[in-house]
Amino acid sequence: MRKYIGQAMRRIIGTAQATIDTIEPGSIMVSPRKPIDFEDEAAITEILDLSTKIGAVLLDSGTAAIDTQEQIRFVAGVYGLENVEVDVTYNKIMVLARRGNNLPPVSTMRQVYYRSMDFTRLAQVDRLVRRIRDMALSPATAHRIVNEIVSAPHPYPHWVATLAWGVMASSVAVLLGGGFVVGVIALLTTMVIVVVNRFLNRIGTPMFFQQVSGGFIAVVPAALMFAAAPTLGIDFVPSQIIASGMVVLLAGLSLVGSVEDAITGAPITGVARFFELLLMTGGIIAGVSMAIRLLETVGIYLPTVTATTDFGFVDAPARVIAGGVAAATFALASYAELRALPVAWAAGAIGIAVVVVANQLTAGAIIASSIAATGTGLFGGLLARRALTPPLVVAVAGITPLLPGLAVYTGLYGILNDQSLVGFTSLASAFAIGCALAAGVTLGEFVARALRRPHIPHRPDWNLRPAWMQRTKHE
Repeated sequence: MRKYIGQAMRRIIGTAQATIDTIEPGSIMVSPRKPIDFEDEAAITEILDLSTKIGAVLLDSGTAAIDTQEQIRFVAGVYGLENVEVDVTYNKIMVLARRGNNLPPVSTMRQVYYRSMDFTRLAQVDRLVRRIRDMALSPATAHRIVNEIVSAPHPYPHWVATLAWGVMASSVAVLLGGGFVVGVIALLTTMVIVVVNRFLNRIGTPMFFQQVSGGFIAVVPAALMFAAAPTLGIDFVPSQIIASGMVVLLAGLSLVGSVEDAITGAPITGVARFFELLLMTGGIIAGVSMAIRLLETVGIYLPTVTATTDFGFVDAPARVIAGGVAAATFALASYAELRALPVAWAAGAIGIAVVVVANQLTAGAIIASSIAATGTGLFGGLLARRALTPPLVVAVAGITPLLPGLAVYTGLYGILNDQSLVGFTSLASAFAIGCALAAGVTLGEFVARALRRPHIPHRPDWNLRPAWMQRTKHE
């Protein structure tokens, strides 16, 4: 029986490990080549430059600062530079290699610029680190590979990503209780947001104003359709469309990375990322509020938001499926590899299922979100090993359906309509839910790393016998 349990656990957890799981103090083994000459500054600089290039891709993709430091230190150690100091901040990486007491240290620095999120690039760099560890790649070869990864175009056309964002918004709208009409409007609205923001990004518009534009566009179609609903003979809740658009705008922000940095010992980077998160969220709120006020001047008033999302058992299957679709389409929109999509779907579905159960137990939105995020981080991290996908991809995609877009909109609507208590309470709840999601994912990933290889302790045959038989034998 114990043998079968062990086999089942290994099938679930897997024998493979995420790259970051294998990087531990004392685990670095210098590759079987000629040891590096510490007087050769050119060779040392080549290794440091390679390490910072890899770290830049990791940091830009949302990897926590501590994990980025460990992987940079690991790559340098594989090539013989074990005594290195690594400093990772919000947009800068500095690496210094010590060469003993008689030689000055060699250092390098790399600026990390914002790029569009590409999970395929992250997965390819993750595999490159594995190859450096396992195949003893030369620094020149590794440089060529990482340059090809960084300069390569996105794996899918833009229209695929645009459609994926639209399907994600439609799934979130269904998750919030919307029907077919709400889903279609949310899909079309979000595709317009993505196209407009892609154009604004192409002409160099700062990200804050792209978020303002997205928040503005998220409101206008829903409000116009609501005004025309009596004439068209349709009935829907515009807040579900607006909230789905806000979830799409919130999905690409570094929520997980900011809280994980603060928890794991990188407070400066965590504060910087969290301030960016607040600023970008403020841009969404500004765009939504501008649209609401503008529509009110022409006589279009949106209905009062009176309730939050309620996950019940009656419609739980549909919402669990919608949550999985939202997570998978977010991964697709972020250019994740095809092998990562089923894993992302499973992580999103697990998160929504946990929320359904927690709400039935009256656990509250914050506790339910934290439990769901912990489960997403845990199972997502374990499933990611089976698909050889970086756990960050699964974690970020898995919590996307749980982002508090409706709570943010409810709070903003209350503030704009002289319901300050309701408004600030909803915004505080949204803030707490966001922190609970990020902290839960961090805890789940930590537990997943602790379950690298399940070990079922083996008891000797004599210990499996009843106590009276042991006494008889000894007597």
